[in-house]
Amino acid sequence: MKAIRRFSVRTVLPERIAALGDLASNLRWSWHPTTRDLFSEIDPARWAKVRKDPVRLLSALSADELEALAADAAFVAKVDAAAADLGRYVTEPRWYQDWAASVEGGAPRAIAYFSPEFGITEVLPQYSGGLGILAGDHLKSASDLGVPIVGVGLFYKTGYFKQSLNLDGWQQETYPVLDPDGLPLSLLREADGTPCVITIDLPGGRTLAAHVWKAQVGRVPLLLLDSDVQDNDDAARGITDRLYGGGGEQRLQQEMLLGIGGVRALRLWSRLTGAPAPDVYHTNEGHAGFLGVERIRELAADQGMDFDAALEAVRASTVFTTHTPVPAGIDRFGADQIELYFGGDNAFDGVPVERLLSLGAEDYPGGQAGIFNMAVMGLRLAQRANGVSQLHGVVSRHMFDGLWPGFDDTEVPITSITNGVHAPTWVDRRVYDLAARHLGTTEVSRDNAWDGIAHVPGDDVWATKREMREQLVVEARRRTRSSWLKRGASPAELGWVEDVLDPDVLTIGFARRVPTYKRLTLMLRDPARLKKLLLDPERPIQLVIAGKSHPADETGKKLIQQMVRFADDHEVRHRIVFLPNYDIAMAQYLYPGCDVWLNNPLRPFEACGTSGMKAALNGGLNLSILDGWWDEWYDGENGWAIPTADGVEDPERRDDLEAAALYDLIEGSVAPRFYDRDADGVPQRWLSMMKHTLSTLGPKVLASRMVRDYTEKLYGPAARAGWALNGPAFDGARDLSAYKARVRSSWGGVRVDHVESSGVSDSPQVGDKLHVRAFVSLDGLDPSEVEVQVVHGRTSESDELRDIETAPLAYAESYEAGRHRFEGDLVLSRTGAFGYTVRVLPKHPHMASPTELGLVANA
Repeated sequence: MKAIRRFSVRTVLPERIAALGDLASNLRWSWHPTTRDLFSEIDPARWAKVRKDPVRLLSALSADELEALAADAAFVAKVDAAAADLGRYVTEPRWYQDWAASVEGGAPRAIAYFSPEFGITEVLPQYSGGLGILAGDHLKSASDLGVPIVGVGLFYKTGYFKQSLNLDGWQQETYPVLDPDGLPLSLLREADGTPCVITIDLPGGRTLAAHVWKAQVGRVPLLLLDSDVQDNDDAARGITDRLYGGGGEQRLQQEMLLGIGGVRALRLWSRLTGAPAPDVYHTNEGHAGFLGVERIRELAADQGMDFDAALEAVRASTVFTTHTPVPAGIDRFGADQIELYFGGDNAFDGVPVERLLSLGAEDYPGGQAGIFNMAVMGLRLAQRANGVSQLHGVVSRHMFDGLWPGFDDTEVPITSITNGVHAPTWVDRRVYDLAARHLGTTEVSRDNAWDGIAHVPGDDVWATKREMREQLVVEARRRTRSSWLKRGASPAELGWVEDVLDPDVLTIGFARRVPTYKRLTLMLRDPARLKKLLLDPERPIQLVIAGKSHPADETGKKLIQQMVRFADDHEVRHRIVFLPNYDIAMAQYLYPGCDVWLNNPLRPFEACGTSGMKAALNGGLNLSILDGWWDEWYDGENGWAIPTADGVEDPERRDDLEAAALYDLIEGSVAPRFYDRDADGVPQRWLSMMKHTLSTLGPKVLASRMVRDYTEKLYGPAARAGWALNGPAFDGARDLSAYKARVRSSWGGVRVDHVESSGVSDSPQVGDKLHVRAFVSLDGLDPSEVEVQVVHGRTSESDELRDIETAPLAYAESYEAGRHRFEGDLVLSRTGAFGYTVRVLPKHPHMASPTELGLVANA
């Protein structure tokens, strides 16, 4: 018999331990060992049974058990101490408060961080992969640093999906329904207790209503919009049913709710709490791009601004991060869909649908007519943009260079901030215990104790790594047994599982989503050779593999099946496992337990890839294609670089070559070094690489470094740019808008008429001074409204400039017919083939870059 309605009844805690409720509802417990210890102490067995979920643990306790805890003076004292510690954590000044007090021009009071997914903890499964995990780490590190971020996302009733396998090794998906009342969430309510509601108009006179849930991530509130509201029709209630589920129309509706509804949720949050409105809006990928459209609508309605002036005000304070180098990873909608949702009766006041369409139009060489591209809109709505590694920045500048015609890729205004990971979430507790014993601190970064790692006794490091490897082996056996039972095996035929993996064998991990470019099955190109490596009698390896394929990706599912069938082979199944349902909980065993982290994407399609960072912080060595973050931080001593067959056009041939290189590295370098032991059985050369990895990569791969970079390089400048435009009556925005209109109107008549140079002989030398005079026509523009530059660098045989640098020329004199002279000196500073040219660019104090308009007049 099934219930006709289901709801959760929350525990009422005795007053003396009421603080347990606050400790359970603030997700800081997910990265704070002392708080987790407190909950574990209540009932260790039950704590494990509820999968380390404080809310579920408290709900599982009877009233008598709670009263017994409240009568335990020692336990009450621990609760009070934990509550006091949390109170200090969320209120005391931290890094950001010191920085904000000293930074010139002021610091943002609040920063809105939009993402379609957030991976905070396995208890709150609102993530699918790297983007969500990164967003979670961003919020947690912002909390640790005191950065005043507010997260904005969606609440998915069934999350992503739970993965299992059938007997044939084919991925199976299930979608357990989540009850938000049983999660560490609270519903935003009005003063009279009724749930707050956000509404958005839909075509056909329909209205989408959404509730707003709040998760507290340390100091950071995370607002999650939920369309499962009784007033909605069935279709609208299902909009937030699944992460990345449904077709194109559902995805468009989700992104409208995230962007438009997210801004309205922020206004609601400020009204309810008095929190300041954000000074900066950070959108991750194009999913939340409509937030800019909503802000333009607000300015049109509240300030009487026209579209162009409102656009400048919005752009100045918006940051856009692209997270994919794969065009297929970008959401694109038909222009007709946008017209349906934003035109006619659904048109936003102040946002003509034709202007909205122009923001997302692929109106550049190689673009497709009739398409609305969310990433393109995101870039056009943001004055500052970045990729997530140095190499990804290069790829992104090339991928989007059509938006800035006339400029080389190197000048496209997309910078890079390399991702990082939140160490307290991902570093095993044993590593912290090791640091406490030998470095005198668990705050290695705060106390700048990285250099001390070299002096930690090697035998203790090695013993700790073995403990973590053994912990992974035990967990892998448990998960393997569970998986086989779901696949239809009986307990009687699973005795072999107790021999799966060995805590003393070189352990290589590979876990990630399974799109084709990540090449899950590259290691299977030569099955016989892989078997030989797995079964080597002297230097065996073992593989722990995990990953999910998108439910609609049949190719990805076939790759998983191919891997599972190989791992099912009786000959090797004790040396290789595929563990279903890769999530945060599994990852917290994988990263510490693996000696080597394998990553073999098709270069350069890995934007960053942070799993190898997490392994490195646990003493793992990376074995990777030079892609993403590894391309910039591999130094020859922190792991191995798999050679790439760049230039080989046949994909099958390329895979064969790179797989062979992978086998050669494992057989000739990785395994020999792991098994090269001294008289005490310790691999000293391997330990040297581990220590080097921890001391050199440790400071770089931290999310705290990443969030500081965002704050100093993007958030601070974006806030100050926004303030400069958003003063009384928004005069700055109106002025910038008028300037850009004037420049666009005149630019067809802007040209470099003539260039003269003097001051160097026929045999110039380093140190010589080249004097350049440029005569330009500006078609009515004032000389102060442009910048005339000398662009110089090395020249190729075809006179193409490389490694370019620029130097401004000063205004010298005006002539009739709108002609002007600019001039200046250039000191020759490098040898070899040298060339230069002259160009004219727009110039305005409120533009972040002279390339911003995509306009240039070259000589």
